[in-house]
Amino acid sequence: MHLAAFLNAGPQGTAGWRHPDSTSSFLRAEHYLRVARLLEDARFDLAFVPDSLAVPRSLGGSFDPAVRYGTGTPRLSPIPVLAMMGAVTEHLGLAATGSTGWAQPYPVAREFATLDHLTGGRAAWNVVTSFQDAEARNHGAEALPGRAERYARAEEFLQVVTKLWDGWSDDAVLADRETGIYGRPEEVRALDHEGERFRVQGPLGVPRSPQGRPLIVQAGASPAGRDFAARWADVVFCSHESLESAVAFYGDLKKRVAAQHRDPDQVRILPAATTVVGRTDSDARAAHEAFADLVHPEAGLSRLAYHVNVDLTRYDLDGPLPPLSEVGVDGHYREVVEFAEREGLSIREIGRWYGARTEGDMVGSAATIADTMEQWLEAGAADGFMVQATHVPGAFTEFADAVVPELRRRGLVPSAYTGGTLRDNLGLHRPERGPA
Repeated sequence: MHLAAFLNAGPQGTAGWRHPDSTSSFLRAEHYLRVARLLEDARFDLAFVPDSLAVPRSLGGSFDPAVRYGTGTPRLSPIPVLAMMGAVTEHLGLAATGSTGWAQPYPVAREFATLDHLTGGRAAWNVVTSFQDAEARNHGAEALPGRAERYARAEEFLQVVTKLWDGWSDDAVLADRETGIYGRPEEVRALDHEGERFRVQGPLGVPRSPQGRPLIVQAGASPAGRDFAARWADVVFCSHESLESAVAFYGDLKKRVAAQHRDPDQVRILPAATTVVGRTDSDARAAHEAFADLVHPEAGLSRLAYHVNVDLTRYDLDGPLPPLSEVGVDGHYREVVEFAEREGLSIREIGRWYGARTEGDMVGSAATIADTMEQWLEAGAADGFMVQATHVPGAFTEFADAVVPELRRRGLVPSAYTGGTLRDNLGLHRPERGPA
């Protein structure tokens, strides 16, 4: 069972910053250094920092709710945060979100190759295509392109980035002081890519990194997103409202990976698990109820509107959620529909639930949470979990102190890191250098 940690470089969720066991110092380096050490001591494989390139304006067309309640903002740039976390750890993987929607392949390839070198092979790139119109308006456009165009751009983007990463052979650098020869130019190749969306000459100005290529993380749940993940992803992050939907997703994605002539065992699927740990199950339920009381109802609606990229105020908030044809995060929308239909909720009630929801039904004692995780693993729903904290660092501390020892006692997680790179610790092969 592989463990990753979902860590905002900013306030955690809708009310995590209000919790008495949270820290308000997320604008200071010390916060991230403390969390990094905590996660490595607990033998987490990966720390995952999401990102967006806009302050959300999805509720009522204003950034007021996002700023007022800290939903989706503020948010620091993840690469400097992860670089500092990498400096105080030796094994913890470091994943940053980066959008293909507005960037160019060369600087992205350079940035993640650099992070991989500086951390000894622990870098990962969470590839997103963006889902907020507010991001478009920060980059000279009025609205996002359609999903098909966004994924077509991402496809060419990945083709370019991976070829840039493969531009240097593993033995291209000699650094021979006696002869004065640093590198072998015959082992470095230009790219000379001229595609529909990008023209990139290359080669990359960074030698091949310790992992060969930094890991690719992907979280698309739409059919286009699943196909993209099947072609490119090493790790897939997902979120489900039920074990049944998680099993269906897991099986579907592994089949898509095989259809791309890739080994399904070389792709790790990590569903979200928002844990609330108590000494007993009733203690945990009480702790979750206390947390839910901290969530302002409008904050939950703001978070939901941000994720689906739809202004929910255009509908009757006391009525049901109507079908939405084009949404931002397809996976979250599917979860909301599944839960709302089952419980018969209005939009306002969905927002209240969404603001304090715990993905994976992970509220309970350490033994109960371990039981649920083991059940998901054995049912073919997960290769591990993306642990999401209701508040930081308190919730990660509780998980590390109580749940990890229980998982270790059951032989589900190791007591020590087994490899030198992130790929090693996830049991993933180092990719061969691709053809020119």
